[in-house]
Amino acid sequence: MNKQEKKEKSRTLKNIFHAFKLMWGINKSFIFHSAVSSATDYFAWVFYSLFFIRYLIGALERQESFSFIVRFILITGAWFALLFAYGAYLEGTFTPKANVNIYKKLYGLLYKKARNVELACFEDSSFYNKYTLAIDKADEKLITIIRNIFGIFFGAASAAVVFTTMYRIDRIAMLFVFFPIIGNFVFGYIMNKMIFKRDQELVPYKRRLEYINRVMYLADYSKEMRLSNVYNLMKYKYMKALDGIFNVVEKYVFKINLPLWFRNYFTFTIIFEGVLLYGAFRTIVSKTMSLSDLAVLSSAMVSATWILIGFTQNILESVKQAIFMENLRTFMEYESKIPEDYDGIMPEDSIESIEFKNVSFSYKEDGPKVLSNLSFRIEGGKSLALVGHNGAGKTTIIKLLFRLYDPTEGEILLNGRNIKEYSLKAYRALFAAAFQDYKVFAFSIKENVLMRRASEADNADVYDALKKVGIYEKVMSLPKKADTILTKEFDEDGAQLSGGEYQKIVVARAFIKDVPIKVFDEPSSALDPIAEYELYESILKDSLGKTMIFISHRLSSVRNADMVLMLEYGKIIERGTHKELMRQKGAYADMYNKQAKNYLAVEDLGEVKVV
Repeated sequence: MNKQEKKEKSRTLKNIFHAFKLMWGINKSFIFHSAVSSATDYFAWVFYSLFFIRYLIGALERQESFSFIVRFILITGAWFALLFAYGAYLEGTFTPKANVNIYKKLYGLLYKKARNVELACFEDSSFYNKYTLAIDKADEKLITIIRNIFGIFFGAASAAVVFTTMYRIDRIAMLFVFFPIIGNFVFGYIMNKMIFKRDQELVPYKRRLEYINRVMYLADYSKEMRLSNVYNLMKYKYMKALDGIFNVVEKYVFKINLPLWFRNYFTFTIIFEGVLLYGAFRTIVSKTMSLSDLAVLSSAMVSATWILIGFTQNILESVKQAIFMENLRTFMEYESKIPEDYDGIMPEDSIESIEFKNVSFSYKEDGPKVLSNLSFRIEGGKSLALVGHNGAGKTTIIKLLFRLYDPTEGEILLNGRNIKEYSLKAYRALFAAAFQDYKVFAFSIKENVLMRRASEADNADVYDALKKVGIYEKVMSLPKKADTILTKEFDEDGAQLSGGEYQKIVVARAFIKDVPIKVFDEPSSALDPIAEYELYESILKDSLGKTMIFISHRLSSVRNADMVLMLEYGKIIERGTHKELMRQKGAYADMYNKQAKNYLAVEDLGEVKVV
């Protein structure tokens, strides 16, 4: 065994131990019952195949009384009845409840961890892959590992009992045991290795099939399906994936079937026929073996075969599930750089200033800078507009302000103190936000606005927020009003709104929160110019006396901001009020005038006067 194999074996054992430790913390009784269940299953198997048959045939050979034999059978039956009653309790009562409990606690731990890691983790494909692998049927895999552990332990103990019994009956018969061992651990290993390789080669084709299957029933893609020829393209990709699967399967047919044949032949045929012929010779010809010993020997061979098969499968399954535990351990042991539960000092409710000092940022350590040496300050109660072309770094500034990321260089100050010093939850509680890449949930409109559980006492605040964003009348026209479920995913009577209407509900989230800082990232991207104008009027009115930061591509909406920052490639190229920037006749004025041709109802651009 080379160093790499030793390392992998050690890691596998550590992962299995970690699984046991994790389950111990989640549900100790499941471990206890798994151990007892496995022990009783093997005990029943070994007892019946070795002792029961031998004792019964021996009693017949000794010509014991019928009542004696009946009594022995009834006592044995009573014991088995108790074992079956216990098994029924496990299957019908304990296991269903335990499975729910394990699911609840395990996913509680996983989601708590997921909630506590920084946003960068979800934008890192390597980390995200491990996260998705960790949560995929995590409860089922953990349960399987625990059961396999006891399957291996009691399987080995049972095999030892069976082999010892066979050795005592006939030492030569023990030689037949090597055939199922060769079948399972040599040919079985080769077969499983080929299956693993085949399954690895099938992964990209199966992923393509899963993607197409998913797209075919998602409403998000339904319009494109009907208004283009993409269906034919998807059908072509689907058939190509099927052809790929067929070719891979065909490639491994002989490689898997040959060791499979040898495994079955060595595991079943040779041992069964060999033992029966050998035992028959000793019983009938040489008369050196009793009928009871022959019965026990043949029964022991059957038990040994199936015990070895189960033992082998438990080992292979444990090794496979250890890979899952590797992902789970990596995810659960990850130390967050910006932990959500970070407990720093409590920030003040009043905002004196927000300041970026020489802030630079890259999403990856060796990646390009998205922001470069950025410095600006906004006084409390004032409004700041961030403008610029796509990719200028506007949304990244917001992410840093919310401390979804930390600057690569420089610092961000709130009231003169680095935001890293504050309790993260308390710091973020100072903000209300509406993002361009908004998400609505399959909850009621009221719950989507509040972003928490709602009650009748919340109605007045919800309706007020809906009025401010201009969607109150629409909501009141729905059958269940603000209690209407958004989307039809779980409710056939759910409301399917337009993009602009969904966006207004998202903006209402920011309106309903009474906080000192409001942030709007392209809150009107799905609205027409008139609706946009009305929305910004409401935003400005609602934000009076509060600190407001907003991003907008339509510069007509930023005219009343106290300060405007024009960004380009992560740098501030112009700053000032709207009037000041228009007088400079630079990049901001050029963008504003170009947009004016499209959005202002004027025949002559000269009507746009700069004061």
